[in-house]
Amino acid sequence: MSDPAHIWRQVSELMAGAREQVTLVAPFIKREVLAATLAAIPDTVANIKCVTRWVPEEVAAGVSDPEIIELASEDDRLHISLCPRLHAKLYLADDVCLLGSANLTGKATGLAAHSNIEILVEIPSNHVEVTRVLTDVQRQAVEASPHMAELVRKQADLLKTGPESSPRQDWYPVTRRPKVLYGYYCGRAHYSRSVEAAILRDLAFLGVPPGLSEHEFSVWIEARLHAIPFLKTLVDGGSLTNLELQMALQENTDLTDELARRATETIAAWLQHFGCYYTDVETWEIRPGQELA
Repeated sequence: MSDPAHIWRQVSELMAGAREQVTLVAPFIKREVLAATLAAIPDTVANIKCVTRWVPEEVAAGVSDPEIIELASEDDRLHISLCPRLHAKLYLADDVCLLGSANLTGKATGLAAHSNIEILVEIPSNHVEVTRVLTDVQRQAVEASPHMAELVRKQADLLKTGPESSPRQDWYPVTRRPKVLYGYYCGRAHYSRSVEAAILRDLAFLGVPPGLSEHEFSVWIEARLHAIPFLKTLVDGGSLTNLELQMALQENTDLTDELARRATETIAAWLQHFGCYYTDVETWEIRPGQELA
């Protein structure tokens, strides 16, 4: 009969044999499992790299903990970075690597009930595919911060409660001044509770991964705006009057006339800030391109 703790024994024995450096790469990492992994690593190991990803929906589902950032403040050997596109799972100790399907979670390692069926295979850490993955990770990953962890947790908590848990295709922006988003996202700016609530609601629905540059952030949001169904005419190169947009909003939501009007103004502001659109002040049409001076 299969031993549910087999995966954990592989990981912990690998960690216990480390001499100089450890690298942990997994999309999903739970705080208690990472803490147990760190406890297995000898004190003589000076450098522990951890690469993961924090997606609000996944954190809300309970498969990943941004609170692992707290372990980095407790152990200065630990350095955490985030790679939004990460799917690989590999664990290295000096010249040995475990490669396979298991994340650093209770169910994946067999430390929790009803564990998954997983596999980890030992290969040399200088294997060409391991080198390729680590090179890609190093190029794309960004250093994690307490602000990123806190922001992802707030978004995850929002997704778990209230109307914000409804399907993402129903989203439209509510933050009135789109220029405030990136400063808050980066932790450079703080706002009143009502403004923060609007920003968090938008970020939660947008699913923006932590650590994007301002350009990457804008590209991500513009793509999400283009996915709003009632903006299809505009995205396809046509124009859309404020009144047409307001009527589409009212047909697809329970907004009152006044709230639909405000939502229309907000969407127009987002399109102008995050994309190449402008509002013709004479016809009140939202059009692709830039307004001529």
